[in-house]
Amino acid sequence: MIRKEKYNVAVVGATGVVGIEMAKVLEQRNFPVDKFLPLASERSEGKAVSFRNEEIPVSVLDENSFEGVDIALFSAGATISKKFAPIAAKAGAVVIDNSSAWRMDTEVPLVVPEVNPEEAANHKGIIANPNCSTIQMVVALKPIHDAAKIKRVVVSTYQSVSGWGKEAVEQLIEETKDIASRDCKNYNNTKDIKKVLPAQIAFNVIPHIDVFENNDYTKEELKCVNETRKIMKEPELPITATCVRVPVFRCHSEAVNIQTENKLSVQEVKELLSNAPGVKVVDNPSSGVYPLALDADGKDEVFVGRIREDKSIENGLNLWIVSDNLRKGAALNAVQIAELLIKR
Repeated sequence: MIRKEKYNVAVVGATGVVGIEMAKVLEQRNFPVDKFLPLASERSEGKAVSFRNEEIPVSVLDENSFEGVDIALFSAGATISKKFAPIAAKAGAVVIDNSSAWRMDTEVPLVVPEVNPEEAANHKGIIANPNCSTIQMVVALKPIHDAAKIKRVVVSTYQSVSGWGKEAVEQLIEETKDIASRDCKNYNNTKDIKKVLPAQIAFNVIPHIDVFENNDYTKEELKCVNETRKIMKEPELPITATCVRVPVFRCHSEAVNIQTENKLSVQEVKELLSNAPGVKVVDNPSSGVYPLALDADGKDEVFVGRIREDKSIENGLNLWIVSDNLRKGAALNAVQIAELLIKR
């Protein structure tokens, strides 16, 4: 990428929850944007995206959309990314893609700036943004891995509805309103509400995110496994995941159990994480202080608490990790990658 004072930046999927957050993060971090180009499908024709106190009309995405674009942030799904990311790269843009389309491609770097920033320089026009659950986990695990080498990871995620998108947020709102209108009687009966999730989400949890594979793991769970291995450069690292949708609007939470080769005390882990980039330790459980989804909403950090030894295994540790899935889990991480590019 040619070093400039300002850059033309396109956001593909600009009217979605992540696309809107990307515009907000670009503005909040004073990214040196010259021209801002929001792109979306025909369904968004006539809409506008707010950027720097202006309402910028959305342009319909097509093969000619990337002329003069320096950086293209994609958040419109894997099908769109597979088709249009190579077109954007060929036109001269560097693509930072938030979908699953390119993450496991051996020719495409998968980057979390706090963990493997050096990989951003190895791009061939496309850089992949990891899955939201993966990002917050590896940000917390990297300093521990560097200090004591992680041998195994067991993670259970508690993921908000915004991770699915606007329609899942609407499903939770409508189901909750419907149940409340009946004084919370028959709280398991919202049959007339449009469901984009596999089941009712209000007053419920759903152990099903993305589609099931032949081994009965979901794609979301396998993303946690495979992406973590790639980012941490540990292709054989034993990892298992269970991903659950919960009735929370925003921010994902994770219960992570790890085993290390070398023993770390709880105090050592707290010190490592307190000094790690992008991490904030929130851990005084006796006083009711621990990371909460409500507190992480709109924040950039990955919050870690409930740090304690797992006495059932040698060198075992438990962590509770919470982060805003639309910010660090998507938009912020993408913009941080773009910041790496322009610094280099």
